[in-house]
Amino acid sequence: MKYKEIIDQMTLEEKASLMSGKDFWQSQDIPRLNIPNLFLSDGPHGLRKQAVAADHLGLNESLPATCFPTAATLANSWNEDLGEQIGQALGEEALSQKVNVLLGPGINIKRNPLCGRNFEYFSEDPYLAGKLSSSMIRGIQSQGVSACVKHFSVNNQEMNRMTIDTIVDERTLREIYLTAFEMAVKEGQVKSLMSSYNKLNGFYTNENLHLMQDILRIDWNYDGCVITDWGGSNDRVEGLRAGNELEMPTTGGETDRDIVLAIKEGKIEESILDEAVNRLLTLTYDTNKALSDRDVTVDIEQHHKLAQTAAEESIVLLKNEGDILPLKENTSVAVIGDFADVPRYQGAGSSIVNPTKLDSFLDLIPSSSLNYVGYARGFKRYGGTSNALIRKACQLAKKADKVILFIGLDEYSEVEGLDRPNMKLPQNQIDLLHELSQVNKNIIIVLSSGSAVEMPWINKASGVLHAYLSGQAGAGAILNVITGQVNPSGKLAESYPFQYEDVSSRSNFPGMENSVEYREGLFVGYRYYDTSNTPVLFPFGYGLSYTQFKYEDLKLSQTSVSFTLSNTGLVKGSEISQLYIKGPSDQIFRPSKELKGFSKNHLEPGQSINITIPLDDKAFRYFNVKTQTWEIESGSYTIMIGSSSADIQLLDKIEITGTDAPSPYKKENLPSYFNGKVANVGDAEYEELLIEPRPDTLWNRKKALGYNDTIAQCQYAKSWVARLSFRLIIFAHWFLKCIGQRATANLIIMSVYHMPFRGIARMTGGIFSLPMIDGLLMVVNGHFFKGFNHFFKEKKKLKKAHK
Repeated sequence: MKYKEIIDQMTLEEKASLMSGKDFWQSQDIPRLNIPNLFLSDGPHGLRKQAVAADHLGLNESLPATCFPTAATLANSWNEDLGEQIGQALGEEALSQKVNVLLGPGINIKRNPLCGRNFEYFSEDPYLAGKLSSSMIRGIQSQGVSACVKHFSVNNQEMNRMTIDTIVDERTLREIYLTAFEMAVKEGQVKSLMSSYNKLNGFYTNENLHLMQDILRIDWNYDGCVITDWGGSNDRVEGLRAGNELEMPTTGGETDRDIVLAIKEGKIEESILDEAVNRLLTLTYDTNKALSDRDVTVDIEQHHKLAQTAAEESIVLLKNEGDILPLKENTSVAVIGDFADVPRYQGAGSSIVNPTKLDSFLDLIPSSSLNYVGYARGFKRYGGTSNALIRKACQLAKKADKVILFIGLDEYSEVEGLDRPNMKLPQNQIDLLHELSQVNKNIIIVLSSGSAVEMPWINKASGVLHAYLSGQAGAGAILNVITGQVNPSGKLAESYPFQYEDVSSRSNFPGMENSVEYREGLFVGYRYYDTSNTPVLFPFGYGLSYTQFKYEDLKLSQTSVSFTLSNTGLVKGSEISQLYIKGPSDQIFRPSKELKGFSKNHLEPGQSINITIPLDDKAFRYFNVKTQTWEIESGSYTIMIGSSSADIQLLDKIEITGTDAPSPYKKENLPSYFNGKVANVGDAEYEELLIEPRPDTLWNRKKALGYNDTIAQCQYAKSWVARLSFRLIIFAHWFLKCIGQRATANLIIMSVYHMPFRGIARMTGGIFSLPMIDGLLMVVNGHFFKGFNHFFKEKKKLKKAHK
């Protein structure tokens, strides 16, 4: 061990104390041995260091920092170099604010469009997510601080996220949900990793030996730190056994005492604790050296410009009927929509950034080349009909040649802790669009959202520009694309179905109670749509340009694919070329194509370049559940080069010699998976895929409630006090929504309704202990007086212990 000499000087209690936080954002220090603490801060797309009144939900304002485009936005750039530049800027800002560990990026797969946190994640595709996150990690860690990739793993819904049991077969787990993490570890060399709240196949991820030991530590040879999500520790000793170094936030020493007692009683070896301390000290000393060696002053303007460049590369042109874009000089335009004035530029929750500055489209357009005739709000931001706003907008639209209409999802629709109820835009925005189309046919929509939405209204617009959540400098990027100063080059990192009913996981999302079943298996996003021949509105990898590109001269080798790309249009532009591969046989079910490489290149008009995309170790592999390892089929693989998953330009085949492992499947027992039509897989077929029986998906309504049951389950409690409390929570949520207090209403669901009882102890910094929670549970389970007596008795003990 690197720090054995220091560890040998520590008492057992000191070693245990390092395993839990000192407060909400800091790890413990040991002044006696000159061991400093770590400061951890949220920061997937910008630093959120809270100087005072710390919280995990983004309620209290943080120190100013650059708000870059969110991961969902940046993913549309398909630009690894850009990701590394943003990572470097994030690392610089972390250094300047004395932050050791930046809690990001988030790389969970977009299994379903309704996941409330999709705006924080890169893609529905693990390869793209892995490449972009690895580049960002390298950038962050180039400054000496640590990235912390999250949430490990299969955290793909917000509903009941702290207790839900994710049921997923081993092959799907490895190929879809762990590949990006594997790349972050191996290619990004990430120094820390955050475990997720949920269970995986019956065990909390933080305690899951198969996930944390067999896969992370042994298969991937990961020697960095594992940090819990805030309040995500269930059994601290079991978490330590699985290889967790740091529980956050503090529990006031309660779980430190659990570790000490477990070692003294022989339940866990002290050597396991020593190894964890050694890994934590490595992270602590390495990052503190960077903080002490460098005094960084952030160039705010330079970072703002980088944020704008990122937004420009990430904007996706979805529709350009009659070449309505770019707008010519002196075109008269009416700007309509609340988001033009107050931009929708980031999501809500723990990733909220307090921007150093914030550009507004309304502030920028008067100095542009356009003839700006005025602005109308058009709709109420948070819903509700206003005929007066619509009338004013229509009157303004009549005065202009073109209408630039800003619409999208509001801040409370995409938020940590809550999933979206549907894929629709607010009805008041659609009503506005309908009325505007009656008075002006030349409508250009600027769409702002962090995830996919249905667009049955798209025929009302001639142009659609998807800005996603483009950060503090997004307004300037939008204006530059609209006026042609920038040629849009973004391409979708997720598919856009016509309707939610077309989504493969629709019948199994979200898991409402005990578990969520990933019955669709490998067939997520384009893997499902393309294999099952389900038409989509916009395919994965889609995006228009103001120029045209030509693909030709495909050449294959065992290690790479090359071809010629030409800009055949009249303006300079960038093209994202995508490499897809199809497997060779029908003995191993696979999607009809899978992304295995990509390249983004800038070309002048008339320019041609030769592009080579390597065939790496992930190009041909699949995970064999019989041999429990990665294998390669022998046979003829189809190699495809396309401008999207649905627009394949070049195609050829190559013979690959594989490992000739035995087939793990009985084809006749898995018909849905072999034809890709997995939207309604039956119980027996799913259990065949799992190779084990399914657990019960529903809560046991008759058992007494325990630590890992949620406040929501009080509706079934024996105690009338608990049932009444549940109804009061529901009423408060309904009432707050009715009076327009959606933020507070959302908070009730996030921090109360879905909270497990143990979370009351784990998230309150030692104010409540688990023995106190025992008292609350007695009350909930029908022992009113006994429970309150126990609660207050334990409260006195806790007070005494703190003294």
